[in-house]
Amino acid sequence: MNILVIKCGGSIINELSESFFHSVNQLQNRGYHIVFVHGGGPDINSMMEKFEIEPIFEDGLRKTTAEVLEIVELMLAGKSNRSLVHKLEAHGIKAVGLNGSDGGILTGEFIDEHKLGAVGEIQQVNTELLGVLLEKGYCPVLTPISTTKSGSKLNVNADMAAGSVAKAMSAEMCLFVTDVKGVLKDGQIIEKLTETETLGLIMDGSIHGGMIPKVNTALSVLNKGVGEVMIISGKDDFYAAEQFIGTKFLQEEGVIQ
Repeated sequence: MNILVIKCGGSIINELSESFFHSVNQLQNRGYHIVFVHGGGPDINSMMEKFEIEPIFEDGLRKTTAEVLEIVELMLAGKSNRSLVHKLEAHGIKAVGLNGSDGGILTGEFIDEHKLGAVGEIQQVNTELLGVLLEKGYCPVLTPISTTKSGSKLNVNADMAAGSVAKAMSAEMCLFVTDVKGVLKDGQIIEKLTETETLGLIMDGSIHGGMIPKVNTALSVLNKGVGEVMIISGKDDFYAAEQFIGTKFLQEEGVIQ
């Protein structure tokens, strides 16, 4: 089974174009099975503002008290997930929205409960349920909420959750949807990059600003043992003429995962 994991950030869900969904349809027609993992940062921040709760981030992770976790789950499962599932269905793509905590799909443990609260990292992915849905032609659409073995819910970074799912499902690739076509140099997409090449482009300023965290995320997922990771655009075709369009991050030659 050729599996792709596609991660959509909360800020891009509302900007996904007709071209993006056309590419998803094309991939399904080519026999690919697709799992979506999504975030919901802007929705979460806006709801926290209404409740007058100040967002606190430590090392890029949202400090998650019991009160914040309630809002995180409400917005991820109740709004962002519903929105992405609805958009997929509206474009003829069969989709099923799931909380990562449903059916023990994502099991994790606390990173640092004292410092971060209910923030976790994935230890195990129950691939059975996802596999059944894929075999029936459905795209599972997952929130990055996991549970501990004792049943506590955890807020997980969506990028890392996508990487964990990709690795556990032996996915061909993990695709990160952004608002750009990939890493550009002199206006052209750089199609392939290793970690060494990427760090060189950051050093010389070719990769700068908001692209730096995007490529760092891609590299950290690559280093978790996912074979190929790609940055693609949610505003354009990212698959045409049987080719992926974007920047693909590859293991250094000679590196065995």
